[in-house]
Formats: sequence, structure tokens, C-alpha cells
Amino acid sequence: MLLTILSFVTLLLLLFLIIGWYNNNYWKKRGVVFYNGNVLNSILYDFFTGKKPFFIHLHDIYKKYPNDPAVAVGLFSIPVLYVKDPTNIQYILSSEFNSFNHRGIETNESDVLAKNTLFQNGKIWKLLRENMTPLFTSSKLKNMFYIMDKSAQDFVKYLKNDRELRQYNTYQKISMFCCAAICGTVFGIGTDSIFDLPFLKIAQKSLKSTLKINMRFALSTLSKTLFNKFKIHFFKEYEEFFIEAIKQVIHQREQDNIKKHDFVDIWLALHKSGKLKDPDNGFELETTNELLAAQAFSFFLAGVEPTATAMFATLFELAKHPDIQQNIHAEIDSVFENHNGSLTYEIISEMVYLDMAIKEAMRLHPSIATLSRRCVQNTVLPTGNIVVEKGTKIFIPVYELHHDEKYFPDPESYKPERFLRENKHEILEFTYLPFGKGNRTCIGMQYANMQIKTGLVHMLRHFTVHTDIHQGKHKYLKHLIQLRLDHIDIKFLRR
Repeated sequence: MLLTILSFVTLLLLLFLIIGWYNNNYWKKRGVVFYNGNVLNSILYDFFTGKKPFFIHLHDIYKKYPNDPAVAVGLFSIPVLYVKDPTNIQYILSSEFNSFNHRGIETNESDVLAKNTLFQNGKIWKLLRENMTPLFTSSKLKNMFYIMDKSAQDFVKYLKNDRELRQYNTYQKISMFCCAAICGTVFGIGTDSIFDLPFLKIAQKSLKSTLKINMRFALSTLSKTLFNKFKIHFFKEYEEFFIEAIKQVIHQREQDNIKKHDFVDIWLALHKSGKLKDPDNGFELETTNELLAAQAFSFFLAGVEPTATAMFATLFELAKHPDIQQNIHAEIDSVFENHNGSLTYEIISEMVYLDMAIKEAMRLHPSIATLSRRCVQNTVLPTGNIVVEKGTKIFIPVYELHHDEKYFPDPESYKPERFLRENKHEILEFTYLPFGKGNRTCIGMQYANMQIKTGLVHMLRHFTVHTDIHQGKHKYLKHLIQLRLDHIDIKFLRR
């Protein structure tokens, strides 16, 4: 038995050494340096056996090879390229999008809630993206603003009425506001208490950094064949709840016969046509309640955790910099005084200093630290003339670019003035990527910005934020995809 085990382990190690040799040789022929940081030659091994979030492992590689436009990294037998050069990033995300339109994550056909713009690729993604984009136009957001404004005011009341809410678990409280705002503005779902929303628990649980969830995402990257063979689903356990919730919302809307200019109104109009059809290629999708539920689910995934992360990061930096917080307070007070104590979509959009403070916080702490793509047709990256074959996995740094002194001098300092309009030319377009770039940029970017600003305006109108942490490196939650500050809290103090 012992001899059998030793033989198996030896063969396994030999296999990994062969794979590592193959990867090294594969990229050496293409003039790309190969990072072989561990015996298994896999960056996923580093993540699963260590305590650091995935992006920190990439950041270490970024610093180790400062002058290389791209670095090859091991992902077992899959060719993987970690692209650092902004020109190549622009090529991947924008100018050569047709070669890199795949997000790099596979899903099963039977995974109902994964059939959305966040997880799909190819024809399905294109058709859904074209039909969902109208939800987030400026005119639609303007019509939704009054609901979001009320959500923010209700949240402030909760903070005022319960002293403990102002002192503990601030991130969780901000997430409650984000969930309530989405329920109200996108789906017209209201409740007497923003703390009684089951949607929040699902949005948080579905992307929580657990071994099970991380293994699902890892396997979807490593082997589409195995992922399909074992019928792995990302969100199976939430299907019944979301589909039933959407059915109830649609039924109620049809009974009330009231236009709310929200997501449900747009979908009902599409539903009447029977199918979504792409005029370019004739591809069609049935407008079922299940497909609607999948879009709803993606909005909650993207609109709760990432948005709460951005709000929390902004409040944390303002708490550390009282002088900047004072400037924000002055701008907010001035706006309320000049507009009889009320807000509008246009007023929020014109708050320049607040906008700069948020952008700088998202530079320091972007909600998503790494973008991923998969090459779908052979091409060549311009910087370095790097040949990229179909099937190659691409990692694009976000956190690393945001913290690179070549693009952001004194990168660890919080300086909202970087984003003054007169300084805009100094920031390269593809070195600041909090919402991604190109055709797959975040579909709800404008919505997220409005939600962040509205929530922060009302909070900072009534509170000063304080933290006991002012110096030292910040710790981040161990996560495969997201970036979130860890072991940090903020206090709300009445002004």
C-alpha cells in the first residue's frame, strides 16, 4: 500500500513538472517570461494553500517583472498570460474585442441564474447586453432617482434611531442600503424595513469566499469539460426563490397597470414581443420568467457587494483624512442650502469634489482587483508582438495599475485632486479600471455611481465618520474575485 501511494505521488509530481516544463517552453518560444513560483506551477495553488487574496499573488508577480509587458503564469495545462502593458490592455478590452469577448468563466446550460450579462459569452451575451442596456440610460436613472433618494433617507433614519448601528459592522449596514436601493429602483419592491430583505443574504452568500465557491470558479476556468460533466452550478440553490419573486413582481405590476420606468417595465415590454432577436445573426431567446430572474440576479450580485465596497472604501478614506472629509461636508451643506434641502439627479451629478473623492477611493480599493478574458481567435498583442492563441486565459491587473507610480505618482496616498478635470489628461484611459473598460464594461456603471453618491451624500449630511486605523498596510479579505477591506470598521458620529 505504501509503495502504491509513493508511486502515485511520484507520478503526480512528475506530471506537474512536465506541465511546468511545457508551459515554460511554450512561452519561451513566444518571447514571454514564465513565472514558476511553486512546484505545481499554478497560481491557483498559491491561492488555495495561502492566506492572501488572489490579486495579491498577481501583484507580487507584477512587482517582480516591472519591465515586462506580460508575464506567463501557470494554470496547470492552460496557457495563461498576465498582461501588464496599457497598450496591450486597450487592445484586449477594446480595439480587438472580437478576439477577447469571452469573460473567461464557463457556465452550464442548465444553470438558470447564470444566463445573464455577467456570466454569459458569445451570442447570448450580445443579445442580453443590447436589450438590458436601455435600463441604465440617463433618462431612466433620472426617473428612478426619487426612489433611491428615499432609500438613502430611510437609511439615515435607521442610523439615527439605533446607536449601535452607528458603531459596528458598518460594511453590513451599507450593504443593506445598497440592497434596498436596488429593490426599490430596479424592481419596485418596497418594504417597511430595509433590514428585512432576503435578497441581501442571497447576494452576499452567493459570492462569499468559501472553499466550495472558490473551487467552482476555479474548475470553471480550468476545464469546461469537467465543469459540464459534473453538472456544476454556481447558483442552483437560489433559483426557486428568485424565479418566484420575479413572478410575483410581474403579476403585481400587471394587476396594478402602473408605469414605474424600471427594469420590470422594460422586461414586460420585451416579454410582449415573445422573443429577443439579434438582427445581425438571427439568434433568438425566449423571454421567460427564468431569463428575467437571471438578469435580476446579476443586478443584485453586481449592485450590492461591489457598490457597498466602493462606499465603504470612500468612507474609510474620508475617516482617515478629516480635512478632505471637511471639504466634502462643505460641498454637501452648500448643495442643500442652495436647493432648499432637496436633491435631484442633476444636483448629485454636479457634485465635483464628492465625485473626485469616490474615484480616488476606488483607485486605492477597486471592488474587482483583476479582470479576466479568454482568447477566442488567434491574434498578436502589439507591445512585444506576443502571439496569443485561441483558448489562452488572460488576466488583467486593476489593483496593480492603480498602485503603480508610473501612472499614479505617490500611489499609496489618498489625493482626490488627481481627478480634477484639468488633471484628466495625466491619467491614461486604460490604467484606471474600477468598472472595467470596452464593450464589457460594467453595464450598471452609471447606476452604481448614482447609488454611491446618493447614499454618501445623505450619510455625510448628518454624520462624521471616524476610524481608529490611520497608518499601515490594509488587509483584504481572501477572495478569488473581489477586493474588500478586512478587519476595519467605521463609526458614524452625529454632526
